[in-house]
Amino acid sequence: MTETAEKIDYSSTLYLPQTDFPMRAGLPQKEPETVARWQKMELYKKLRASAAGREKFVLHDGPPYANGNIHIGHALNKILKDVINRSFQMRGFDANYVPGWDCHGLPIEWKIEEKYREKGKNKDEVPVNEFRKECREFASGWIGIQTEEFKRLGIEGDFENPYTTMNFHAEARIAGELMKIAKSGQLYRGSKPVMWSVVERTALAEAEVEYADVESDMIWVKFPVTEGPDALAGAFVVIWTTTPWTIPGNRAIAYSSRYAYGLYEVATAENDYGPQPGEKLIFAKRLAEESAAKAKVTFNFVRDVEAADLAAITCAHPLHGLGGGYAFNVPLLDGEHVTDDAGTGFVHTAPSHGREDFEAWMDNVRVLEERGISSTIPFPVDDAGYFTADAPGFGPDAEGGAGRVIDDKGKKGDANDRVIKALIGRHALFARGRLKHSYPHSWRSKKPVIFRNTPQWFVTMDKDFGDGTTLRSRALNAIDETRFVPGAGQNRLRAMIEQRPDWVLSRQRAWGVPIAIFADDEGEILVDDEVNARILDAFEKEGADAWFAEGAKERFLGNDHDHARWHQVTDILDVWFDSGSTHTFTLEDRPDLKWPADVYLEGSDQHRGWFHSSLLESCATRGRAPYNAVITHGFTMDEKGEKMSKSKGNTVTPQEVMKDAGADILRLWVMTTDYWEDQRLGKTIIQTNIDAYRKLRNTIRWMLGTLAHDKGEAVALADMPELERLMLHRLAELDRLVREGYDAFDFKRIARALIDFSNVELSAFYFDIRKDALYCDAPSSLRRRAALQVIRTLFDCLVTWLAPMLPFTAEEAWLSRNPQAVSVHLEQFPTVPAEWRNDALAEKWRKIREVRKVVTGALEIERKEKRIGSSLEAAPAVHVADPDLLQALNGQDFAEICITSGIEIDGGEGPEDAFRLPDVAKVSVVPKLAEGRKCARSWRITTDVGSDPLYPDVSARDAAALRELGFKP
Repeated sequence: MTETAEKIDYSSTLYLPQTDFPMRAGLPQKEPETVARWQKMELYKKLRASAAGREKFVLHDGPPYANGNIHIGHALNKILKDVINRSFQMRGFDANYVPGWDCHGLPIEWKIEEKYREKGKNKDEVPVNEFRKECREFASGWIGIQTEEFKRLGIEGDFENPYTTMNFHAEARIAGELMKIAKSGQLYRGSKPVMWSVVERTALAEAEVEYADVESDMIWVKFPVTEGPDALAGAFVVIWTTTPWTIPGNRAIAYSSRYAYGLYEVATAENDYGPQPGEKLIFAKRLAEESAAKAKVTFNFVRDVEAADLAAITCAHPLHGLGGGYAFNVPLLDGEHVTDDAGTGFVHTAPSHGREDFEAWMDNVRVLEERGISSTIPFPVDDAGYFTADAPGFGPDAEGGAGRVIDDKGKKGDANDRVIKALIGRHALFARGRLKHSYPHSWRSKKPVIFRNTPQWFVTMDKDFGDGTTLRSRALNAIDETRFVPGAGQNRLRAMIEQRPDWVLSRQRAWGVPIAIFADDEGEILVDDEVNARILDAFEKEGADAWFAEGAKERFLGNDHDHARWHQVTDILDVWFDSGSTHTFTLEDRPDLKWPADVYLEGSDQHRGWFHSSLLESCATRGRAPYNAVITHGFTMDEKGEKMSKSKGNTVTPQEVMKDAGADILRLWVMTTDYWEDQRLGKTIIQTNIDAYRKLRNTIRWMLGTLAHDKGEAVALADMPELERLMLHRLAELDRLVREGYDAFDFKRIARALIDFSNVELSAFYFDIRKDALYCDAPSSLRRRAALQVIRTLFDCLVTWLAPMLPFTAEEAWLSRNPQAVSVHLEQFPTVPAEWRNDALAEKWRKIREVRKVVTGALEIERKEKRIGSSLEAAPAVHVADPDLLQALNGQDFAEICITSGIEIDGGEGPEDAFRLPDVAKVSVVPKLAEGRKCARSWRITTDVGSDPLYPDVSARDAAALRELGFKP
């Protein structure tokens, strides 16, 4: 080789990758620019126009609350929704996404009250509609902020025309839905124990309650037997409770005829107070000794007490005579809810303070009245947590004023202590202690709630609609007809509907849609279509504020009704009724949507929230669910699996992730996690996703660089080399997997498959093998042209398949390849021909890759030991004793496949010291160096370098390419 030849620069003759698509993504800077571009070009409108006439796919947005910056849960939720919508849009549907917001309710009302308190003002002194106006402005401000935050995540939707529960039309429709329920006879005013927040001064629904551990007083209380079998004369029935303050509300004791009970006599006692020797007490046998230990006494068993004996017992109240009250009889009632796993086997029954207590009392009304016992339920505690006159000795007339259960800050009041002291003073306390247990708290204030009897408005679960169905039966039937992803959600929601009490609709607040009805003193509701029409017309034009305007009663009742009889209800609707009605004014009333929705998607807590209230509202008014499928996601924990909290300092905010890494990194995390379960997120996990993204981006970048030389030439499938046909086969397999995965909402399966395909089958296999042909082959090379066509197809498939998941990166890549295109998001997933599927070819190449794996393993050791620098320096001998594997290699350029300059293949076992892999039987490799000279252009080592005198330093293949290119040294 001459010195001149050595210096020839062949780089200009190589088809090396050329692209402006940067290796470093710069997502935090680039993504906002893309968002701005989408807004300027009105991408949302273009999407709607491009989808005109297609079948609609509707994912109805569960409304976030408009009162703060979005958190990681919002990001997870919105990204999942966006991926679903985009995936259907790119598969032939019109997937219009209309975002929505929940705007009414206590959290916003609290914020405005806080402002008043800071200024020394009282909310009740402000005209109600002035207060409501401030609440509306507060919600509106946060809708604007959250809108921009959602857009930054890459969420595409009708943000210019979202739905909000405070929109005038929405308020009219919400009120109208309530009127339908009232007209059907399912709405009633009742007095029931409801969960009540003293701090917030309002009733709460199940969905507004969460549970937290507290330490409570627990007491065992003696009820003296006044009537019953002679053998039980002078005995006491002992109950156990963790709410001593409910004792003034006691009206009965529940037992269970399923359990064995006994009469016990105190033998010894350690304490001077409480039970003393000689006292006789009745317990469930299984719990007697445990109870005795609590009181530090010993028992002697006296006799069995049969269920018939218990049924005949009447007790006196342990506070009989206190404050001149409690002079009524306390009956024993057989109750299904009684258990013998804790306590005494007797359940203190205060119908004012517990759902089961209330039901047990109401189930026995006839029996009670036959026994001369009044079935009236008292109101012992008021809305501020104070005892009332219905709790003699503890109410307003008591010394020191009324006792209090919970104060305005959610702290325990003096009610328990006062009741316990009174019981001790009357020798009615058997034992006392402390218990740590789970107790309901308001999910907003995080403060304990109480159960208290209050007059409220309810929707009945079990009243016949007149067609043989009830709200409960309709809802259960609808659950059976709904698809749940994951499937466990179906059983969870079913169990909640089976067990739930009547729906408490009323709230004693100011900001929300009012229960816009008129009722009389008996609770009868005025049902008049003309009155309702006037109300709804006013709401449509003026919003729900019209209900609170001066003269509203006269305006709406008109002259056809007795104004003295009918009272205007001023309670506010439960906000879950608001959000549960969104399907009416969004899905039904917007012509660009449809009812029912194809999908509702929210966190798993919404089985008791939005899924639940939407189901009940729709079943009450339309007889079926407003959705065909329900998808649930879990909650995001920190990397240790602990709940995120500001106090722990372990929160991850979407704003931080987007600022540091980009929205597509956050989206990739969502796509690669098991979102159906609780997920974890932290710095390490984010970095893992950054690394995975970088590899994926580099695959796309290499394709873009290679396609810079693509002239769009077509090669028939039959003319393609096997390796190209194998890649097309894999695309056919992936096409099915991607489409099925998007249909199943199984995004992790898709993301994992595409990432693995890009890293393992493309970058580390196909691209690696084909780089030599793509860079060095002549322009006319069939192998090169076929590879370009396949890479073109790979690019189109991968980028469009990834577009729903990584919208920013897919857009950047698509426009880099197609500068005249509008947006990748206006494209459809490519159609993959059925004939690309070739299972026989795939099986053949599976065998080829098995052998290749052994060669690669052998060369890796050679590289590590520095016997070779690159695989092109090798020409190994491969021994294949497996006839099937040997047959698969027949006719293949195995050196090209292994990226070596040469290779020898035979059917023998190979020498004993040959390289082998334990998982590939009957294949061994003996590494050898390639013979010949190194081509100055392709770097392959061949024996034909210099065979063309015009190009003395290149191989024959490269020389032919140079002649075709017209290159002259």
